[in-house]
Amino acid sequence: MAKAIVTKAHGGWGTPLEIEAEGKKKKVVCMTGIGIHPIAVKIAEIIGGEAVDGFRKPVPDAETACVIVNCGGSLRLGMFPKKNIKTINLNPIGPSGPFAAFVKEGLYVSGSGPDNVTEG
Repeated sequence: MAKAIVTKAHGGWGTPLEIEAEGKKKKVVCMTGIGIHPIAVKIAEIIGGEAVDGFRKPVPDAETACVIVNCGGSLRLGMFPKKNIKTINLNPIGPSGPFAAFVKEGLYVSGSGPDNVTEG
């Protein structure tokens, strides 16, 4: 199966993330409050997964390939990295907030959009 490579955008933070569908982990979960973002659709297409609005349809961690957030620097930014789930933040924010210690390179990238996703 193909993998998606997600890089930070100008002003963003983090090293590229490699996203793959592994076992049950085939869902690209959008936790933005604005439905399914185009970056989630693009990642899902590349990995052969499914883009899901996580606010409307909660997805178990065991089925999550990665999460898309639009956090300005508080809870969602670090909540998923704490659970070792690869996280893409639409906002160009580095480690901050109560879970900043869990926001690590290789697990989190920010400022990303559809143009920052390639097939690897």
